[in-house]
Amino acid sequence: MGLGQRYRRPADLPPRIPVFPLRGAILLPRATLPLNIFEPRYLAMIDDVMASNRVLGILQPTAPAEDATMESPEGKSFGLHKVGCAGRITSYKELDDGRYVITLTGVARFEIVGEAETDKPYRIVSASYDRFAADFTEGLGEERVDRENLLRVLKAYLEANQLKTDWSAVTRASNEFLINALSVMSPYSPEEKQALLEAADLKTRAEVLVALAEIELASSGGNGSTLQ
Repeated sequence: MGLGQRYRRPADLPPRIPVFPLRGAILLPRATLPLNIFEPRYLAMIDDVMASNRVLGILQPTAPAEDATMESPEGKSFGLHKVGCAGRITSYKELDDGRYVITLTGVARFEIVGEAETDKPYRIVSASYDRFAADFTEGLGEERVDRENLLRVLKAYLEANQLKTDWSAVTRASNEFLINALSVMSPYSPEEKQALLEAADLKTRAEVLVALAEIELASSGGNGSTLQ
């Protein structure tokens, strides 16, 4: 059963989910996020998740703006951003050294409305998906995206940074897939990634992506001013 058939509305996701706080990482609906799990507390979390509904949340801890390192903080006392994304483990492999390599596929964003007191080594939150009910509809709002501008800025960004990609695959991708995948993979700061996560819709998220790329092009001497 595909994710689109399994999760059609907020009530199809569990109201309480374990969360993996990770600086510099976000997940978005129908995008994928590969993760290398090695910390004991999160190995335990993956064991529990795989034994139940395979759903967990990815969100960012609150941290100083200058800290852009992708890592999970220690303990349970650190602050959490209130918006994250629930995903389902769609690929799982246990390595000989005890690590787990998993892939999460995003389902829908959520707001934290509470946190459970638990003796588990990881955190469990009460999640509300109601604000993001539109996430359950694949491709919603794609027609409002300025795809031509997005692709033009993306091409300029790749050329300026001497990056290669399969451009034929990019041009075939749907607006939703392209925007959400780029947002997840983008090398921006935690605060900028959070802005991409919390964007109201695909059009707004695409506009944020374009703005961030143009700022970087301009600051690095690229021809960002011609991309308006």
